[in-house]
Amino acid sequence: MAEFKYEITERIGVLSQNPNGWERQLNMVSWNDREPKYDIRDWSPDGTKMGKGISLTHDEIEILKDILNGSDDDGPEAEA
Repeated sequence: MAEFKYEITERIGVLSQNPNGWERQLNMVSWNDREPKYDIRDWSPDGTKMGKGISLTHDEIEILKDILNGSDDDGPEAEA
């Protein structure tokens, strides 16, 4: 498996925590020395292990915010 490196450049917040102590976090993460992206994933209590997650660019997070706020009038619900 190819190695990768990451750096959490900003810890934004904890979305939830499961009984084992793992936290679903929103952070800014730089993957392989690239521009940091918003990243949502589960982290072990000591921060040494991570689960699967998703990374979003600034533009993607703005679109997601609009969708969640209900201001996306071009989405599938607008066609119904």
